[in-house]
Amino acid sequence: MTQTQDKSRAWIAVISGTIVNLCLGALYAWSVFSVELQNQLGLTATQTSLPYSVAIILFALFMVPAGIMLDRLGPRLLLVISGALIGIGFIVAGMTLSVVGLVIGFGIIAGAAMGFGYAAPTPTAAKWFQPHKRGTITGIVVSGYGLAAVYVSPLANYLIHNFGIANAFYYLGAFFTVLIILSALAMKLPPEGWISLGGEPPKKSNTDSVESEIASTSETAAYKKEFKPGEMMKTIQFWSLWIMYAFSASAGLIIIGHVAKIAQIQGGLQTGFLFVALLAIGNAGGRIIFGIISDKIGHSNTLILVFVLQAVNMFAFATYTTSMMLIVGVIITGATYGSLLTLFPAATWDWYGLKNAGTNYGLIFTAWGVGGLVGPIMAGRVIDATGGYGIVYISSAVLLLIAAGLCLITKAPKVRV
Repeated sequence: MTQTQDKSRAWIAVISGTIVNLCLGALYAWSVFSVELQNQLGLTATQTSLPYSVAIILFALFMVPAGIMLDRLGPRLLLVISGALIGIGFIVAGMTLSVVGLVIGFGIIAGAAMGFGYAAPTPTAAKWFQPHKRGTITGIVVSGYGLAAVYVSPLANYLIHNFGIANAFYYLGAFFTVLIILSALAMKLPPEGWISLGGEPPKKSNTDSVESEIASTSETAAYKKEFKPGEMMKTIQFWSLWIMYAFSASAGLIIIGHVAKIAQIQGGLQTGFLFVALLAIGNAGGRIIFGIISDKIGHSNTLILVFVLQAVNMFAFATYTTSMMLIVGVIITGATYGSLLTLFPAATWDWYGLKNAGTNYGLIFTAWGVGGLVGPIMAGRVIDATGGYGIVYISSAVLLLIAAGLCLITKAPKVRV
């Protein structure tokens, strides 16, 4: 087999994984359904937050068994299961259109589908490439998840207003099922003896900052040790990563789950689905851009930058009352939140190795689920009680600053030879 053919196999894995995530990222378009369920069926913000939050926690919980299955069985079976479940979940949601039915269909069944499907593409694609390319490759694959709302949001809005909420669930579920299962056929792990693509790591020039050299040295050193899940969980760095992930993910998921309502309340705008799409563009762009940055300055330095930027944005979010201000705030939120889905898996694999990549990141990813469970429901209760999100914004900003401080003092685990 030629080198060109070998390279094409690696990039097929990247493209297939990105397509899968373009389907699973329908989670980020929930805000469109949420507004219509409130406007057409009279549900409250708290009630429409429940399916979204349950989907997030089920997504995170199923990442752990899915990671174990990935490490043992490979990616294809996981993706077939994911494709089948997401179709079933959307059908159940459309058939019931009640809080219980939406929680079961979208929250539990589709949430499980997202866990099975999301666990497979990124670790699989990363294994085809050298460690110094991992941030970029991870960013490309997970950008599909963030970018999904760019087309799912307006498509869902069109289907809802032309065919009804129930049919919108049916059509989208069928579409996602077909595309995920077809993509599964092209998703493979690299063969034994595969030489990872990417060449030699770039040498640091004399003009590089001290911080960049420290980040590069510490973060690639741990890659030489393969940690089992139990070994990883005994390190203080695991719990530090977990807390940072939960605090930072919560802030982004609050805006994602409520952005259409926020645009309506703060800006008097009825085009919430457009803000969902703008947030998705920022989400996808942030995953790629911050992934590239992390390959240059290290994921720890990049995380601190992201936490501080999003904290400033959240402190100011209550003042965003015009369409232009909301656009800027939403794009910043999308970019900083999206970066987390690149930086945390890259940090996990750099520090703990790729041998148990699926299981180890699945355990870290439960933090994302906890952040997504608590944050959006809390926001729903606040809006129902006060009519605004001010308290939520400030609380999120404080948690982000705590995450930045924690990241500043957290170093890579020592390698045990």
